[in-house]
Amino acid sequence: MLGAEGDGSVRRMNHCRRRLTGLVIGIRNALRRCLWARPTAGTHAAGTGRDLLRTRAQLVAENAFLRQQLLVLRRSVKRPLVTPADRALLVLLAGRVRAWRQALLLVQPDTLLRWHRAGFRALWRRKSRPGPGRPPLEAETVALIRRMADDNPLWGAERIRGELGKLGLRVAKRTIQTYLRGAAAPRPRGQTWAAFLRNHAHEIWACDFLPVTDLRFRPLYAFFVIALGSRRVVHVGVTRHPTDAWVAQQLREATPFGERPRFLIRDNDGKYGPRFDRVAAASRIHVLRTPVRAPQANATCERFMGSVRRECLDHLLILGEAQLRRVLHAYVAYFNHARPHQGIGQAIPVRAAPAERRKAKPGLVVAFPVLGGLHHDYRRAS
Repeated sequence: MLGAEGDGSVRRMNHCRRRLTGLVIGIRNALRRCLWARPTAGTHAAGTGRDLLRTRAQLVAENAFLRQQLLVLRRSVKRPLVTPADRALLVLLAGRVRAWRQALLLVQPDTLLRWHRAGFRALWRRKSRPGPGRPPLEAETVALIRRMADDNPLWGAERIRGELGKLGLRVAKRTIQTYLRGAAAPRPRGQTWAAFLRNHAHEIWACDFLPVTDLRFRPLYAFFVIALGSRRVVHVGVTRHPTDAWVAQQLREATPFGERPRFLIRDNDGKYGPRFDRVAAASRIHVLRTPVRAPQANATCERFMGSVRRECLDHLLILGEAQLRRVLHAYVAYFNHARPHQGIGQAIPVRAAPAERRKAKPGLVVAFPVLGGLHHDYRRAS
């Protein structure tokens, strides 16, 4: 009995080994068929048989289709260079070949279809171009329409149409609106803010506050007064507590010995109190308040404070009020006496005062450091 059981176990083991070997061989053959696509037997004969059933015109078109792809491949070394003429010819030949997907070897079938759609869009875009339509108006009539619009800002297209009718010219309202699109917008009544600043810049000052945070995260405030005509910084003050009395005192210090502007521009900050207004009225200064949330109305001060931050304060650590006062006075001296300004034609607000020059040969350019070398004042040695 033990011998029979031993023989049975050996037979079962051999059977399992044969099944496992067959499974491994089947998996290997399946992987070989998936990874290595070998041509099946009889492919050439089957293709020849199919070609015998096709017409001569289809065979000629397929040969031309393949020959055109070979010409494109021979023209380039790495990547096939397909010209617009090649694209049009391949699309035309593909329409004559029934099995064009199998014969296409140069590009993907989707690429050929995309070329065909692009050509279809180009064809209908050309056919859909607007025709000549109505003849355009004469140049004299167009000039007259724009002249009426410029001379009469309150007139609309219908009003201009009526005037043209008086002159015997019949023009539609839509046509007049078309020619008025490129014309200048109606001029507002009164003087604009830009015109006011341009005409009175020599007698206008502007003031504003610049908040600064020191090394210990405590707030500081710098008060600037700038002359718009020359871009000269008239006065600068620094404090931790900008009260109404302090701001009024800064205005007194900015206008000594009768030096005063006619207009002073300021924003709606609560730091400007009644004392500031009384000092301005006593000095016969007309205070102009900018509109709410309109920093462009005080653009000169805004631009100056941006220059102060970018060219000075962003590169320094401010320890306290005294250091900030010294730094700002040094920068204002450089700003007024040495720095060219784009707003006044690269000129300097104040002519530089005579100072002690370094010993240098005549004609040489000497650089004077400002703010510890953060900026330099270049002058020609005498």
